[in-house]
Amino acid sequence: MTSHPAIAPSHVAVITGGASGIGFAAARAFAERGMKIAIADRDAAALKAAGQVLATLVGEDNVLAVETDVGRREDIAFLQEQVIARFGKVHVLMNNAGMQPGSTIFGAHEVWERILAVNLGGIINGTQVFAPGMIARGEPALIINTGSKQGITTPPGDPAYNVSKAGVKAFTEALQHELRNTEGCKVSAHLLIPGFVFTPLAARGRTERPAGAWTAEQTVDFMLERLAADDFYILCPDGDTPRALDEKRMAWAMGDIIENRPPLSRWHKDYGEAFKAFVAKG
Repeated sequence: MTSHPAIAPSHVAVITGGASGIGFAAARAFAERGMKIAIADRDAAALKAAGQVLATLVGEDNVLAVETDVGRREDIAFLQEQVIARFGKVHVLMNNAGMQPGSTIFGAHEVWERILAVNLGGIINGTQVFAPGMIARGEPALIINTGSKQGITTPPGDPAYNVSKAGVKAFTEALQHELRNTEGCKVSAHLLIPGFVFTPLAARGRTERPAGAWTAEQTVDFMLERLAADDFYILCPDGDTPRALDEKRMAWAMGDIIENRPPLSRWHKDYGEAFKAFVAKG
């Protein structure tokens, strides 16, 4: 498989939420391709362990692990200072850190505030701090922001998470528009939309991977394949949901506006059968 030119030996990748799950799988994949790796995470113990594994692949001098709260702008600024001091430049920025503690519409303000600060604010912070330098260097580079299908179809049950990931989608679309209209810019943005992935974020106490769930490694392999094809929307399938079904669900969600249906009509008692018929169409 041909790689995107930013993903190359001796190039530098920065991954937030890089101590576990999709972030760590991405860090390993980049390291296996000979890249220098900087991982950031709030979990100091997991961060140390992840850094040790990566060091076995590329050597200690080529790994940087920085304890970081992506919701704090000053933490991201410190991370960038450390990366530039060690490696000099950045070719891949993966804004991946996220959280999903659960939420309700009338739930605690602090929960909403924290979810938005990490899931959306962390991506804005990472982009605004790192991207100007990446653009100025004039080399091929990538910004990968981790979104969610829940930010597109916004199913009931976890509104703060949905809002945060809907914001990631809108932000990343606007970012790519800005980048492609910046003269001389060789940086592109991409929206990673994972499917059902068994990670610490999604496990919720389970120790065995459900049959339909992809591994983090499968998700990253798919991401790399689609980056090589220059996809912006990296819509990942999984063992339960093929792309065709995802497309139907997303089309139906947009149809709520076009057809003037009630919001979230897929879960509305008067539209359930209509949705099933829509999915069943060839």
